[in-house]
Amino acid sequence: MTEAAIALWGIKNCDTMKKARLWLDENGVAYTFRDYKQEGADPKRLAHWVERLGWEVVLNRAGTTFRALPDDEKQGLDAVKAIKLMLAQPSMIKRPVLERDDGLLLAGFKPETYAKALSGAAD
Repeated sequence: MTEAAIALWGIKNCDTMKKARLWLDENGVAYTFRDYKQEGADPKRLAHWVERLGWEVVLNRAGTTFRALPDDEKQGLDAVKAIKLMLAQPSMIKRPVLERDDGLLLAGFKPETYAKALSGAAD
């Protein structure tokens, strides 16, 4: 049986991304890094993430890009508005997003979550 392919979406210089990539490397988990600063955000993929995880999880409201928005743009958030914001400024997408072609989808990085979800991925 072949392993499912993993894509790790994020921004190259993000500290959380560096931690996630280091964890994957140290645990022998193969992945392809995808940079949404360089590639942009794909509307269909982003809509899928929001549908699966909820816009509240996918939108990075703790980041400086979101916090710098005018207050009126932060008001009345819903999935449609959140997706528009993230497409316009991909740095507002939570990092990292780990997407495996068998359907596994994780947003953010916690070593214990990766360990549980990816146990056996390096076998």
